Amino acid sequence: MLVIGGVVAACDPGAGPPTTVLAADSADQVLFGLELNLTIDGVLRVRLQADTAFFYDPTQSAELYGVTVEFLTPEGRLSTTLTSREGTFYWRSGDMQARGSVLARTPDGKELRTEVLNYSRGRHRIDGPQAFVFDAPDRHLEGDGFTADPEFENVEATGARQGTIRNVELRGRP
Repeated sequence: MLVIGGVVAACDPGAGPPTTVLAADSADQVLFGLELNLTIDGVLRVRLQADTAFFYDPTQSAELYGVTVEFLTPEGRLSTTLTSREGTFYWRSGDMQARGSVLARTPDGKELRTEVLNYSRGRHRIDGPQAFVFDAPDRHLEGDGFTADPEFENVEATGARQGTIRNVELRGRP
């Protein structure tokens, strides 16, 4: 009798369909093989590629999967290549967030690893609110967060944990 009551309750016509909507189900557009070029003051500065992109008109954003971003100098030279599992692109502002196994590399051997990285197009700056590791031929830095230019000429750590900067050892928190 208890089993029959459970089956009848589960088939209650007044209950209605489930209300959970998956992100892909509510996307206004779905693109496969997305490639975008972003300019700053009319100069190509960022190339964005994603395996899949779900565009949402109300938030003017796109959820990206299989992300590659190339940052370019004002002269058009590659300065940094960033890869991540996923991210969000806000097409009105040109800002982005990369998430999941984020790796940013420069042609001259600088490398930054983190789980979340934000890019501000207007400031042409990147920052990360989570733990990171930065390596370059002449320095190593680890911390709880960072702010930098996309070329990694100036990297500022929040909560620096350890590292070597210009042959000066840092141990513990400053």
